[in-house]
Order: sequence, then structure tokens, then C-alpha cells
Amino acid sequence: MPSLRKSILITILVSATALSPLAASAETITGALAKAYQYNSQLNAARAGVRVTDEGVAIAKSGWRPTVTGSGSIDYTSTHAQGATQNITTGSFGVQINQTLFDGFQTKNNVAAAESQVKASVESLRNTEENILFNAASAYMDVIRDRQVAALTEQNLQFLSEQARAARSRFEVGEGTRTDVAQADASRATAVAQLSAARATALASAATYHQIVGDEPGKLKAASPLGKLLPSNLDSALAVASAEHPAILATQHLVDAAAFSVKSSEGALLPQVTASAGISDNYSHAVPDIRGTNGTSTSANIGATLTIPIYSGGRTSALVRQNKESLSQARIQVDVSRDQVRQAVVSAWTQYIAARESVDANRQVIEAAQLALNGVIEERNVGQRTTLDVLNAQNAVITAKINQASSERDVVVASYAILSAMGRLSVDRLGLAVTKYRPEEHYNAVKDKWYGLRTPDGR
Repeated sequence: MPSLRKSILITILVSATALSPLAASAETITGALAKAYQYNSQLNAARAGVRVTDEGVAIAKSGWRPTVTGSGSIDYTSTHAQGATQNITTGSFGVQINQTLFDGFQTKNNVAAAESQVKASVESLRNTEENILFNAASAYMDVIRDRQVAALTEQNLQFLSEQARAARSRFEVGEGTRTDVAQADASRATAVAQLSAARATALASAATYHQIVGDEPGKLKAASPLGKLLPSNLDSALAVASAEHPAILATQHLVDAAAFSVKSSEGALLPQVTASAGISDNYSHAVPDIRGTNGTSTSANIGATLTIPIYSGGRTSALVRQNKESLSQARIQVDVSRDQVRQAVVSAWTQYIAARESVDANRQVIEAAQLALNGVIEERNVGQRTTLDVLNAQNAVITAKINQASSERDVVVASYAILSAMGRLSVDRLGLAVTKYRPEEHYNAVKDKWYGLRTPDGR
């Protein structure tokens, strides 16, 4: 019977452990990236910026549409002459419609420039998304590394505390020296300071994680590098980045926008043709009606106006030259973006290779250092080694383990950095369980709107 109760108790404990909140809340790196994609404030601000740019197309298209204005006026006049007073009330109400027929192709080019601006903003948003996803992956791995370092430092403190106790015990029985005790105490004190610094670093990494991901880091699962998503060599990575990186594509769209702006400014030198039509009612009422001024009248007008620019004080010419220089600057910026992307790819690729080699090397270092530590302890116990030798051997083990934690972090982060530098760190390629934000939905909703103050989401 006691055995049965014991079995039931064990079963309950195991079930409670399996269903505990800590186990259920264990986070994966893809889960963290999905949260960052949804909740990161910087990314949401960038999405709002794209929506702002979308309205530029509707603004530009207004140049093709008519403008309708209503007007109304009323006047009251009181005249007193020769002992008589006359009060006159006059009013006028009308509607005027103006329509641009030809504006030197300015509206056409303004619309094309605005559309290119939208395309550039979409690519810039994609670049921001990739940067946020990379930052989230980096923050995730920083938390794991810094927690490992803190745990290793705590283990080191426990080991050194035991060595200090043992050194003091040996000294009390005459087998050690005061120097051994002092060296052990000094190493332990150093480990206390290192543990405090390691815990502070871990807390700082957790704060950075919360800033980027939008949630506190709970129990984090170990992550693996994105080896299957990476190209086979550096040249392939560079080719993909040159063709697909959103930063390069954004600057290319900005070149198109600048070129259309040049054409639009040149259009101001061409003739302009506008048409207008209007209707108005005029009303007059006098008391007393001495001169027969009471009555109403209706008038209508329709016409066209041709405007030929001759000289604008040099303003139009200056705008044309200014936009041409902006076009030149935009073309140069494409080369700047290409150089930056190339540097990022090469840097990430070399760091990835170096980190992988470092992981393999540190694994061997840990094995050798641990074996050496065990041997030094045995030799110290028989009087062939000193306490300082043990402390140095332990320091070598802890240093190798900390280096290994950093190298494992660097491998994963560098793989994400390569994919980001190539322009392929996307929700689809990572397979994140999140609804993808589609900027084209807002653009299609507003690009042809003629009126309405509410945004597509009802604000």
C-alpha cells in the first residue's frame, strides 16, 4: 500500500512538472521573431510611414480632377438722405467648377513619381522588417549566451569557494601555506565580482530582448543556425544580395521618382489650359423701393484659359536644376547601397565561417582543459602541484566554456546576418506563424479615392 501511494505521488509530481507554466512557456527563436514582427514599435512605425506615403499617389492624382467651390455673400446697406431712409439688402450665391485640361504633363509625372515613392517605401519597410527580425534573433541569442555565462560564473564561484575552504583546511593541519589560502581567497573574490557583472549583463540582455520582441524572455530553447537557407558559397550570396536586397531596390525606385520629378518641373515651362464653369444667383431688396432695385437675377459662365509662362524670375529654372541634382544624388546612392550590402554580406559570411571553426576548436579546448584540471587536482592532492596551479587550470576551463557559449551564439547570429544581408530574412522563408503584413492592401484602398476623411481602418 505505501508503494502504491508512492507511485501515485510520483505520477502527480511528473504531471505537474510537465504541465507547469515554465515548461509551457518555453520560447523558440521563431516564436520570438514572430512576436517582434507583430509588436515591435519601430516596425509598426515604419508601416505607418508607408501608409503616409501611399496618400501621396491620391494627392498627385487630384491634379486630374475638377475642383468645385461654392460662394455666398450678403450685404445690408442703410442710406439716410433728405429726411428719408432706404435699407438695401443684396446677396449673391454661386458654384464654380474648374478643370485642368493640360498642365505640361506635370500631373502625369507627379503621379509616376508618387508611385515610385510608394515602391521605395515598401522596399524600405521590407528592409526594416529584416533588420528587426535580425535584431530579435541577436537579442534572443544574447540572452541565452549571457545566461550561460552567468551560470558558468556561478559554478566557477562554487568551485573556487570549495578550493578556498580546502586550502584553509590544509593550512590548519599544516599541509598548506598562507600563500595558498590567500590565492584561493583572491580567486574567490574575483569570481564574486565576475558573477555580479555576468548577472548584470544578463539582465541588460533581457531588457534589450523586451524592447525588440515586446515580451520578457522566459525559458528560451537553444537555436540552430540557418544552414539550410544559406547559399553554398560567398559568390552566390553576393549575387543574390545584389539582385534582391530591399535597400538596393529602394534606392533604384528613388532614382525613378527623381527622374519623374525632373520631368514634372520641366512641365512648368509649357503652356497650361484650364476650363471653368459657374452659375450664380443675385438678389436685391430695398425698403422702400425708390429706384426699382428689388429683384433677382441668375448668371452662368463657361470658358477656357490658356496660360503661357514667359518668365518666372528664375524660379522654375532653379527647380529644374535642383531636381536634376537630386536625380544625380539618387543614382550615386544606389552605388552606396550596393557597397554597403556587399560589405555586410562579406562580413557576415566570414564571421559565420570563423564562428563554426571556433565552435569545433573550443569543444576540443574544453575537453583538454577539463582533463588537465582533473590531473592538476590529483597532483595537488599528492603534493606535486600548488593551489595556484589548480586555480589556473580552473580558469582555463571556465574561459573555454564561456568562449564556447559565445561561439555558439555567433554561429547562429551570423547565419541570420547572412540571410539579412542577402535580403532574404523574411517571414515566408523563416516560416513564422504570423499573419504577414501586406502594404499593398492599404495602397489599393486609397490610391483612387476621390473623397472621404476616414482611413481604410475606420479612423
